[in-house]
Amino acid sequence: MTAAPDSQITAPPEPAEPAGPAGPAVRPAGAEADGSRWSRLRGPAAFVAVALLVLVVAPLLLEPFRLGLLAKYLTYAIVALGIGLAWGKGGMLTLGQGVFFGLGGYAMGMYLKLNDAGGDLPDFMVWSGVERLPALWKPFGNPVFAIGMVLVLPFAVALLLGVLVFRQRVRGAYFAILTQALAAAMVILLVGQQGLTGGTNGLTNFFDFFGNDLATEETQRGLYLLVATVLGVLYLLAWQLVRSRFGRLLVAVRDGEDRVRFLGYNPATVKTLTFAVSAGMAGIAGALFVPVVGIISPALLGVVPSLELVVAVAVGGRFALAGAVLGAVVMGYARTYFSEELPDAWLYLQGALFILVMTLAPRGLTGLAGTLRQAWKSRRAAA
Repeated sequence: MTAAPDSQITAPPEPAEPAGPAGPAVRPAGAEADGSRWSRLRGPAAFVAVALLVLVVAPLLLEPFRLGLLAKYLTYAIVALGIGLAWGKGGMLTLGQGVFFGLGGYAMGMYLKLNDAGGDLPDFMVWSGVERLPALWKPFGNPVFAIGMVLVLPFAVALLLGVLVFRQRVRGAYFAILTQALAAAMVILLVGQQGLTGGTNGLTNFFDFFGNDLATEETQRGLYLLVATVLGVLYLLAWQLVRSRFGRLLVAVRDGEDRVRFLGYNPATVKTLTFAVSAGMAGIAGALFVPVVGIISPALLGVVPSLELVVAVAVGGRFALAGAVLGAVVMGYARTYFSEELPDAWLYLQGALFILVMTLAPRGLTGLAGTLRQAWKSRRAAA
């Protein structure tokens, strides 16, 4: 028995499309292209919808106090966005983002204190017995310099730390412990410099923000819109970065750093740049936090606040940038709600919320939403 020649081998016929009332069903031309185009535009479309909701609806429905709380949650969301980029996409568990948050916050706070003093010493320096303005403070009287330091200072510190650490191939738990130790050391340094940083109390009692009275509702509403806009711009930049070639290389480093190195790339460079970008985001968040809340102190940038932000990213879903933002807002609202309704048990309830989400949805809230969406599609396809 001989095999048939290749020219006589034919593929089995494809199943026919089910016939409808007017004949066989025909797929419209370009349907696949439309589907792929929608898959590419679905993310930006959802972002635009949420942005309109945040920018337009929230200021109309929320009273000034609640709107200020939402603005504070959004500053945390900016930090969480950087953590999601470094941890979720790059695999770098950073437990010291509070350091960079504090650097940006103190840079903005120093300018605001000098601006309120009007050429005199800030109030806390007078109480501490300081007679002359320290040389470190003098350049921060210039608003351009202060705003530049908000981004440059955290970026430069993270860049230096990344060069020193990642070249030695420090990663995993060792990198996490190192960043945690950096946060603890930063708190000790700030508390010990009473006349320079305000000590335990930090910098507070701000009255003017670039010519606007911080006590008015119009200024607070404008600050909310500013924070929401900055968060939206940074989210789009991070989203584009993840979709770029650099973003794909970052994910490859996370999943197999040694393989990337064998292919000729330098994982240390990729991780250092990503870590510096996430630090810059935290610095911007700290600078916005100061006029919104009215204080920056060592208690806001220690180990515990940094861990809470990591927990928020895990709750929202660290593998998606939107999950990091969602987790920060959800955990911030949960903390406020539980502390108002159940002040004696809110810490336990917040911990229970974290355990519940991690048990039922290990990939966070966004991962749970994706699982439910796939289940719904499978059920429809089966039907």
